[in-house]
Amino acid sequence: MRKFGIGQPVRRVEDVRFLTGAGAYTDDLTLPGQAFGCVLRSPWAHAVIRSIDVSAALAADGVLGIWTGADLAAAGIGDLPCAISSVLRNRDGSVLDVAGRAVLVRDRAMHVGDGLAFIVAETLAQAKDAAELIAVDAEELPAAANLADSVRESAPRLRDSAPGNICFDWEGGDAAAVEAAFARAAHVTAIDLVHNRLAPSPIEPRAALGQHEGGRHVLRTSTQGANLFQRVIAPVLGIDQDSLRIVTADVGGSFGMKEFIYPEHILVLFAAERLRRPVKWTGDRSEAFQSDLHGRDVMSHAEIAFDADGRATAMRVHNRANMGGYVSLFGPGIQTLGGARLTGGVYAIPAISVRVTGYYSNSVPVDAYRGAGRPEAAYVIERLMDKAARELGLAPDEIRRRNFIGQHVLPYRHPLGFVFDSGAFEANMDEAMRLADWTSFPARRAAAHARGRLRGIGMSTYIESSVGFGYEAAEIRFPEDGTVEIVAGTMSAGQGHETVWAQIVTDQLGVPFEAIRLVQGDTDRVKTGGGTAGSRSTYMVAGAFRLSADQVIDKGKTLVAELLGEPREAIEFSDGMFRSAGSNKSLSIMETAAAARRDGEGLGSGATFNHDISTFPNGCHVCEVEIDPDTGKVEVVRYLVVDDFGRIVNPMVVDGQVHGGIVQGLGQALMEHSLHDPETGQLITGSFMDYALPRADDLCTIESSYNEVPCTTSPYGVKGCGEAGTTGACPAIMNAVLDALAERGVTELDMPATPLRVWQALRAAR
Repeated sequence: MRKFGIGQPVRRVEDVRFLTGAGAYTDDLTLPGQAFGCVLRSPWAHAVIRSIDVSAALAADGVLGIWTGADLAAAGIGDLPCAISSVLRNRDGSVLDVAGRAVLVRDRAMHVGDGLAFIVAETLAQAKDAAELIAVDAEELPAAANLADSVRESAPRLRDSAPGNICFDWEGGDAAAVEAAFARAAHVTAIDLVHNRLAPSPIEPRAALGQHEGGRHVLRTSTQGANLFQRVIAPVLGIDQDSLRIVTADVGGSFGMKEFIYPEHILVLFAAERLRRPVKWTGDRSEAFQSDLHGRDVMSHAEIAFDADGRATAMRVHNRANMGGYVSLFGPGIQTLGGARLTGGVYAIPAISVRVTGYYSNSVPVDAYRGAGRPEAAYVIERLMDKAARELGLAPDEIRRRNFIGQHVLPYRHPLGFVFDSGAFEANMDEAMRLADWTSFPARRAAAHARGRLRGIGMSTYIESSVGFGYEAAEIRFPEDGTVEIVAGTMSAGQGHETVWAQIVTDQLGVPFEAIRLVQGDTDRVKTGGGTAGSRSTYMVAGAFRLSADQVIDKGKTLVAELLGEPREAIEFSDGMFRSAGSNKSLSIMETAAAARRDGEGLGSGATFNHDISTFPNGCHVCEVEIDPDTGKVEVVRYLVVDDFGRIVNPMVVDGQVHGGIVQGLGQALMEHSLHDPETGQLITGSFMDYALPRADDLCTIESSYNEVPCTTSPYGVKGCGEAGTTGACPAIMNAVLDALAERGVTELDMPATPLRVWQALRAAR
């Protein structure tokens, strides 16, 4: 096995840069003549904007320019689009109500924090002072700031084009078969669940630096894929793609929310062109809560039918999803194509139907957040399974065992269209239970009782879909300095791409690991790419690098045959060496690359990997909690997970991804919740004083184990891992909490299970 190759726990090479303060983030950048922008944001959740008077602000010290929505419209700036509308239809076949979002409000503010004007000045302080001088004449309107408010029949109508505030109404599956199965059912379990709204909160806030030079726009900003930004932003500005360069350096976390185009991206470019000088905008944390795209925010009603033997025969789900004040780039696709199609999880349920209704509300728009719909699907089925087990008198593992998709039926066509190619779902659960010492849990519960605490154990099995469609490009270059440049169209936001991609290439070509340099995040150097999203990067990029490496080897064989004076068919390649079969003649790949440069041809090559099949990471989480019944405080005291990610490229990196995902799942399960006041629509959780994030002492040591079942549909057998931890964590933790509370008569509880909520549930049950 190669020292730095696939399967090795290689330390992340990028961490040296980050830990020594050498990372380059957008706000670190300063260009000559740079000006500073700020956004005047709506203090109203819902209001008609009659006029905006900027005259006093324009006269303030240092102000260089102020623009409103009317100014942008007059300049021909387009709206921010919804990309999913071309592939999604309502259940009656009609198109979705997904009118584009204006870069700045033109007539009606739709949420607190909606942008009203963009102010640019010599300093940020001057821009903020000027913003306070802008006079806005507005008529405040009744607001529906929460999903529960928006779905009410008496809710204010937020858009003339959307009766009932519905922007889409999608369905999938066979409703007739489901209804027939429910009519024959021996038992039906139903549940109502809330998937709480989350604020992504990466360590690096959003920032954008716009420049106009040489007739081209240049945007420096954090992204999950610079090429996607180029494709989407250029039409909004009304320019050709080649006239726009996107540059992304380091990214301090994203979790989905930096995949999307925001108004500030357009504003800094527009202002930079008008002022002929660079313009920077950096959001502060308060702005982030009001303007960064949020996640989740779904209400689910789900039912599952069983026969007399406790085997599921059908499942139906209706999800009501909050889209916020505007429909974002991929918003409607997250709860439909992204998540709802995995309804039913790893269970062989013959008939499934799912309906997803999307609603407008006076809140920040919602789009992909780590897991992007799959955590919601896993939460529904795993909470249902535990509830059904209690009603049927079965153990949690037994009801799952009776319903797992067996390995003998793989590949398995899911009722909603996916084909699961590989997996060992029951084996994952058995191994997790063994590692958790499940059978001795009653003794641990008794010990907790002796200390005056409630103890519960919960499990969740999960399956998620690594986005398997589109393309990914990669290139391998051999510069004169003796390094090896690897070029990829994805973007690392903490996933360790610099290390993992180098492992893949050194495994393929045998080039020195320490010589490899990753090129990413610059559309002038990376001409095409699909970007990082949906845990797609490893298997898509691995496919592109494999094709590129094959081309490098093919070119190398031709050149080496000429150099050695041997027939081409005699040249073999392995372990970084070209050899002539039956002789001792050989050249290393680096020597061959040097010779190729001298010939002017070069050994480098690039390829595009096209793929239309998803991979399906899966596994089993087990969580144990203890609860103080006097305070409602939940403590996670044991957590372990058995994951199937197919073939693992770097176990150390995977451990980090799993741990991070589980912590984010814990945040949703126990503490995170973005809330708006139902009367005024004001954001209640607008800072970290009000919005709780998990810390190191909120979780015990996470025990990770892997059951590597190679994927049959992707290069090297790899499956994605970045979002799996989040997908399995919420149901495992909540099932453990409810197991602990069951003896006190608490059978239902929604996330987040905060101390107050748990205490209130215990009091109500008593």
